[in-house]
Amino acid sequence: MQIGAKYSHMNGLEYLLVHHRGLWDEVQEVIAGVNAAACKTKISAEKKTLGKKLYSPRNMNAAFKAGFEHRGWEERRANFWITDDDTVVRRIYQLSEQEQKKEIENSGQTPIMTYNQTDFVKNRVAVEVQFGKYAFVAHDLFVKHLSFFVSDIIDVGIELLPMKRLELEMSSGVPYYERDLLNVLRQGRGVPAVPLVLIGLVP
Repeated sequence: MQIGAKYSHMNGLEYLLVHHRGLWDEVQEVIAGVNAAACKTKISAEKKTLGKKLYSPRNMNAAFKAGFEHRGWEERRANFWITDDDTVVRRIYQLSEQEQKKEIENSGQTPIMTYNQTDFVKNRVAVEVQFGKYAFVAHDLFVKHLSFFVSDIIDVGIELLPMKRLELEMSSGVPYYERDLLNVLRQGRGVPAVPLVLIGLVP
């Protein structure tokens, strides 16, 4: 596969080029190493494309997973505790996992454990590969990347998305770069408040 387009939000790409040029090179190597033709294995069961051979999100995800893990990128999970009292949640967000639970209990509330997980992290850079449903991209950008940034786990997030011309050869409901670029741009220059690189992928 190859990069068809990219967008740097809050100088995310510039940060990589200055501080993590090697990681940016690795991301490009992983993309280039994914054989798109070998991933075109899904036979459509949808009415409009019945019987047509489409790109398989499962196969593409597996190829990206192999490429990133081979270079030492790992899945990362961050656990935290929440409750229904917004004043307590605001007060404890920056505390450690153990301190969060203790503070919730001390306030008389019931602690609920939850977590955020991201696909690949290495040296404070996160990568999400998104070939799922289009709603998942907003969760990646406004929840996962932002949460890991605010929690001081990453300095920049990278989102890999199909471009429209690739999305046209996939099942319905898949996200595409051009739409999510607009979704980021119309929020303004500082939202979400995390440096990002959006990458549009083409075969």
